Amino acid sequence: MKTGSKVAISIVSLILLVGVVIGVVVGVTRGRGNDTKSGTAAPVTTTSKSVASFCSTTNYQDACVNSLGSVANNASATPLDYIMAAVQATINEASNSFKVAQSVKVDTDKHPNQALAVDDCKDLLEWAVQDLQAAFSTVGNSDLNSLQDKEFDILNWFTAVVSYQQSCLEQLDVPEYKSAMQNGMVNATQLTSNAINIVAKMADVLQSFDIDLDMFNPTATATAPAPSRSRRLLQVTELGHDGYPTWFPAGDRKLLDAGGVTPNAVVAQDGSGQYTSIKEAVNAIPTKRVGKWIIYVKAGTYNEYVVIPRKAADVFMYGDGPTQTIVTGDKNMGIKKIVTMQTATFAVVGPRFIAKSMGFQNTAGTKGHQAVAFRSQSDLSVYYDCRFEGYQDTLYYQSNRQYYRNCYISGTIDFIFGKGTALIQDSDIVVRMPDLNQQNTVTADGNVEANGIGGLVLQNCRITAEPQLFPNRFTIPSYLGRPWANNAQTAVIQSDIGDLIQPAGWMTWAGATNEQTCIVAEYANRGPGAVTDKRVKWPKFSVLTNAQDVQRYTASVHLEGGKTASQWVLATVGPVGVPVDMGLSPV
Repeated sequence: MKTGSKVAISIVSLILLVGVVIGVVVGVTRGRGNDTKSGTAAPVTTTSKSVASFCSTTNYQDACVNSLGSVANNASATPLDYIMAAVQATINEASNSFKVAQSVKVDTDKHPNQALAVDDCKDLLEWAVQDLQAAFSTVGNSDLNSLQDKEFDILNWFTAVVSYQQSCLEQLDVPEYKSAMQNGMVNATQLTSNAINIVAKMADVLQSFDIDLDMFNPTATATAPAPSRSRRLLQVTELGHDGYPTWFPAGDRKLLDAGGVTPNAVVAQDGSGQYTSIKEAVNAIPTKRVGKWIIYVKAGTYNEYVVIPRKAADVFMYGDGPTQTIVTGDKNMGIKKIVTMQTATFAVVGPRFIAKSMGFQNTAGTKGHQAVAFRSQSDLSVYYDCRFEGYQDTLYYQSNRQYYRNCYISGTIDFIFGKGTALIQDSDIVVRMPDLNQQNTVTADGNVEANGIGGLVLQNCRITAEPQLFPNRFTIPSYLGRPWANNAQTAVIQSDIGDLIQPAGWMTWAGATNEQTCIVAEYANRGPGAVTDKRVKWPKFSVLTNAQDVQRYTASVHLEGGKTASQWVLATVGPVGVPVDMGLSPV
């Protein structure tokens, strides 16, 4: 964090100042969201410098101004009213997008996979509306003193909405259906982008009013600019006398100290449990309950496709070990023509999911192309001592905040990919033998919004070649990753990197220029593949040398926002005995 003699201006002060400057707003002509840079927008008439300044940091300024129409003529409107108006407008447009998805009719005989893709759009856009409503409620239920602590949650929901919107479009490859959805989502995607920038860059909004906000932004470097949000790291002094954080619930401490958990449901193929399949146990999860719902899956290979639905929150599922309790499937895009989302052997939507000591496989092989073993959009989810095996697209961190520890992840192309916020610690990353004329890429982050909170961090991991690849590791190119989207954010820190990784380290995404804007960082890595003198020369690629600069990629910042108000990682992993390094690993 930046230090000095000045006192940092809190977001409370910022919002009060915004209230002063926008209280005189008058005369906005309402309209649909348009990009001021596109040249297609109808002229927007406004005499309000205040509204223009409020929207100045957004990517779609006309859309921002128009979204404030419901409060712009109200001289008594508060800053929260303006934020809520922007979010409400986004909800309205997201709801319209959902209606468009409902109206798209697919010729299932000609395009059966596109019917699945449109169905996915319906689900994704419905989830988008729900996340926006959660953000709206959070802002509405906050006072000025509490809004700062909720900022990271709000940005997470907005970023998840972007992931859902992008995931919908990516699965549509028939122009007729894709263009219908794109046209129906333009306003929603623009307003979602604006909402992210309004929340994340509130300090920048006020700079146009000659307010000195230099102390509000943390230190940034030219190659690895830090987010504009002020974040505070967890301090050792916040631990209690027994080694737990002082806010850690006493009941959870007792649960951990007891050395085990009592399952609510047991799955066993031999009939010794209440259920013989995982799907049956998931379907039986009660909708009205308090606390974690614990499912124990006994050793066995479960050939089934499982989805933990959104309504099934707070589920803890554990097995007898990642090579003993295995969930397997072979859905894929290459052979079976199933869209990527639907290829997942195991998918989690419900928030606060925990998996421990289980294995997840997709056995489609190299010919299957996109074939997901595990897909997670579960917010505040944790995966410990788990095994994710596949080839292309093995582990899909689709959206929201996710923590992985002591896991085994294998694959070939983009086998750790997604648009969420993921941190993988102390895990084995195993690169496999690809198909002929293919290369290996470990990661592919798809973060779209520069001021969202997405991105992937590999910390204290071991990146190696499987035995089949090892003899060919110098002739088959392998890379740490490639940027799936223009604002991809990926960091590999404190990890052992084998000699299979090409000296360049990273590769471009074919047909795109994402390397010009993506953020890629390496720090204190070890092994023959960690030599950086021949790494790519991308504008925002950096080899960090200062421990302070790399703090943004640690759990306390990357997953927590640098605030101690929530600290979901420690609160989640403690009761089930999962270790975590909130800062740099003690290697």
